[in-house]
Amino acid sequence: MRNPVDFTGKTVIVTGAGTGVGRGIVIRFLEQGANVVVCDLEKPETLPEVDGNVAAFTTADVRDFDQVTKVVDFAVEKFGRLDVLINNAGGTPYKKANEATPQYTNDVISLNLTATIFFCQAANKAMQKQDEGGAIVNIGSVSAIRPSPGTAAYGAAKAGVASLTTSLALEWAPKVRLNTITCGLIKTEKAHLHYGDEETIGRICETVPLRRLARPEDIGDTCLYLASPLSSYVSGSTVTVHGGGDRPAYMGAIKNSYK
Repeated sequence: MRNPVDFTGKTVIVTGAGTGVGRGIVIRFLEQGANVVVCDLEKPETLPEVDGNVAAFTTADVRDFDQVTKVVDFAVEKFGRLDVLINNAGGTPYKKANEATPQYTNDVISLNLTATIFFCQAANKAMQKQDEGGAIVNIGSVSAIRPSPGTAAYGAAKAGVASLTTSLALEWAPKVRLNTITCGLIKTEKAHLHYGDEETIGRICETVPLRRLARPEDIGDTCLYLASPLSSYVSGSTVTVHGGGDRPAYMGAIKNSYK
């Protein structure tokens, strides 16, 4: 039986892939033989490489539809097709909602929701022309399904991404499948900026049932599944990757409760 996650000859675009989660996703697809296009604002010092398979790079502001279209055109011109899009670009600085300016709010929603819509549209146009269609995976966040104090606009945008995925999965079937990964806490090279030092991260890990933060490769593994024939009947769905989730607050007041 052919390896179901063998992506040899397949073309994958990963947005926001210069560092962090995006880079981890790129490495997973390179390991499986894919032609990978890294899309980011700035070219990383080194491009991911696995056994001589080096990722290609193109720059773009994912909030600009014309630039997004050029990324898809670049991938198709270079490799002849587009099989998978991973919408990973996103993020937000911490900002209390009552202190957020209109420009801040617009920027957060544009990066985390509007850019995802733009890339989905551009990728779908290419995928619909192919006999095998394609798969789109949108990277979401637990901020979409629980309170997100300090990042309220981000949480709202990610909730929009989950809704968008279900709608486009209906509109673009059967050629193109779309799914969302709802990510929990992830340890990247910049994790300390959000979570604090190693001691603090260790305490945070104790609140996660699996006792650790996710690694970028954990998200990459889920992307492989959702982009592969293993999930050929999975579309319009959300896969939650959060290590078991958050402990309910009330349990802290109960003796002998889950720790």
